[in-house]
Amino acid sequence: MKKRFLTFLLTGMFVAGLVNVHAQVKLPPASSTSKIEQGIGIKKVTLVYQRPNVNDRVIFGGLEPLDKVWRTGANNIPNITFEEEVTIAGNKVPAGTYGILSIPTQGDWTIILSKNPNQWGAYQYKQEEDFVRFTAKAHALNEKVETFTMAFENVKPTGADVTLAWENTKVSFPIAVDQSKEIMASIDEAMKGEKKPYFQAAQYYYNNNLDINQALTWANEADKGNAKAPHIKYWKAKIQLKAGDKAGAVKTATEGIEMAKAAGNEEYVKLNTQVIEQSKK
Repeated sequence: MKKRFLTFLLTGMFVAGLVNVHAQVKLPPASSTSKIEQGIGIKKVTLVYQRPNVNDRVIFGGLEPLDKVWRTGANNIPNITFEEEVTIAGNKVPAGTYGILSIPTQGDWTIILSKNPNQWGAYQYKQEEDFVRFTAKAHALNEKVETFTMAFENVKPTGADVTLAWENTKVSFPIAVDQSKEIMASIDEAMKGEKKPYFQAAQYYYNNNLDINQALTWANEADKGNAKAPHIKYWKAKIQLKAGDKAGAVKTATEGIEMAKAAGNEEYVKLNTQVIEQSKK
């Protein structure tokens, strides 16, 4: 009896040990997860999506039928989060998180932003949950993309392109932001403070084609007492050149070169030299 009990006990311990071993096994997912945070202007856009591989399959028109709603990747549908209102294909999209689905075709695709981001696949897709649908440009690629890839391209302070590529197809659509009112308000408020952002404000006005004379006024303020900042000379010279003062731009950039040489800063020797060359055209 004792022998049978001992055998039973040892067998149970062995089975429990096997279960414990299997419970500790970690396997990689068939489709990995990727998260991208992209700054656009003063806010960011976050994208989370799944990345299946081609694995020698025909994807569009094969594994994924044309003209039907696709989850756009694998597993859960991609989620895109906007910190502020954006414009996509002429449509205003409020801040928030949306799911991305798509309809692949032989031509341009349809992209769907869903109000329901928590979907596994497109099996429970409901058109009434669409926030907006729009057409996205698609084109053929010469080289195959093995792993489904979403990305932000052509990133500028006012927007970016969202792209998706898989197999031999790439699709893209633009998102745009208008932060000018918020930025201008922040500049106005900061100018009331003790430490005024003259340099940053001058850069913003220059880069966004705003009042160049105001930009020059701020650049002059930033340059006061400047003896060791060739980058300020560089931007002041650029602003002077844009304002039409070529002689002033050359003088300021020359001062910037001397400062940069004294600091051993080759980059601003080069950049200030470029302003001088542009002034001679």
